[in-house]
Amino acid sequence: MRNTSINYLYETVKRYPNKICVKDKEKELTFEKFFNYAMRIAKCISETSLVNEPVIVYLPKGVDAVVSFAAVILSGNIYVPIDTKAPLARTEKILKNIAPRKFITSIQFEKDVFLLGIDREIVVFLESIKDSIINESIEIMIEEFKQRTSKIIDLDPCYIIHTSGSTGFPKGVVISHRGVMDYIDWAISFLKINVYDIIGNQSPLFFDNSVLDIFLSWSTGAQLNLIPENIFSFPIKLIEYLENHNITFIFFVPSVLVNIANMKLLSPGRMPALKKVVFAGEVMPTKHLAYWQNNLPDKTYINLYGPTEITVDCAYFVVDRIYSPDEVLPIGYPRPNCGIIILNEDNETAKTGEIGEICVRGSCLALGYWNNREDSQKAFIKNPIQDKFCDQIYRTGDLAYVNEKGQIIFVGRKDNQIKHMGYRIELGEIELAATSLPFIRQCCALYDAVKTQIVLCYESENEISPELIRTQLALKLPSYMIPRRYIHFKEIPLNQNGKIDRKRLSDEIK
Repeated sequence: MRNTSINYLYETVKRYPNKICVKDKEKELTFEKFFNYAMRIAKCISETSLVNEPVIVYLPKGVDAVVSFAAVILSGNIYVPIDTKAPLARTEKILKNIAPRKFITSIQFEKDVFLLGIDREIVVFLESIKDSIINESIEIMIEEFKQRTSKIIDLDPCYIIHTSGSTGFPKGVVISHRGVMDYIDWAISFLKINVYDIIGNQSPLFFDNSVLDIFLSWSTGAQLNLIPENIFSFPIKLIEYLENHNITFIFFVPSVLVNIANMKLLSPGRMPALKKVVFAGEVMPTKHLAYWQNNLPDKTYINLYGPTEITVDCAYFVVDRIYSPDEVLPIGYPRPNCGIIILNEDNETAKTGEIGEICVRGSCLALGYWNNREDSQKAFIKNPIQDKFCDQIYRTGDLAYVNEKGQIIFVGRKDNQIKHMGYRIELGEIELAATSLPFIRQCCALYDAVKTQIVLCYESENEISPELIRTQLALKLPSYMIPRRYIHFKEIPLNQNGKIDRKRLSDEIK
């Protein structure tokens, strides 16, 4: 019986000690060397007998960061990844809220440590970790750390991922070991990942999509290949990288796949080792997905859905056919041990075809927001349709409906629903119609409340006349939904997670 998620690594390091565990552009480690390195860091953390305390990992994407995550869990504590490129003001807010007991970083960030006012007594510089291999058997090392984590239970926190708060204050989402273990046990079976797979990681390590890549590697013995961040700015190089490193599994945000489709870079036979293309984080336009399916029909395409407050994903859909550009790709079905309820405005279960808010229940739920009881109580509430026992749900703020096939169809964000000219409008419906047009690569629909007008930010090779776009959209949308203002981009801006940067676009239209 597993009490912590690090047990996956215990089992795998004994089974495959000499197999490559993780690699980046500079180095690679076998599972045995990975575990040995993590153990040495863990001993530095454990000097003060910390348990269930947050430990900041302030490192760029790379092998050292992944090793540090393992070290924190080995020590019986909670890993908290921080973006080293984030503004120091944001990091200061996070540190004030988290109040970390340890701070793992590299000497290259010594200046940041000073500017952030970190007490050097709690700082662990990786360069100070002795590089010598501990000459003990793997079994003895594992037993030592099993003793250290013996008091941890599966409902204790595993990690904290920060998401943007509506007040401008980052919220630390706390995820339990049980949440991770339920998710990974399902993923191993569903995705059929094994020791021969090579996982190509796209997600930043401070983004929750990275959890799937990391723990799939630790649990199966699959190699984790941390694709350099700069590669994603050059889709041709990205495809070459996937081919040269024989990547078999990718879990990307849709924007990456969209860029490749827009540049028409695929042809039959490309990336022969690649077996599964998994995507999540934003809506995958069916026009671009069809391009992938037509050129690489031998791959399996899977749509996953889940907010940060859920352990990565709570719904899944294996794409079963080629969808037309006007169709919405389902987010599918709840994964095992995850309950999804669609609640209408009366807090009742929505009927088939009725739009409501996606609410989630089960062990996949976060434990709340770290040191933020007020926001936790607003988001994680008692299930309104069940009053016989304690049953908590998370209100996602996402709107959806269940179709006749029992599939969940994502509609859009609740806060992207606007009232315009007396009509209730889903901005996502406008985006779907606009993206289906052959000359628009991708887009984002926004609402200018001051000027009471819908604005369409779109990406295309050349600027398109507003009249042409309006004419085409008039064939797909009622007149009150057609945007009044159009803003052209050669490349639509993306945020640090690779998603369309809606906040930046919102600022630009003001």
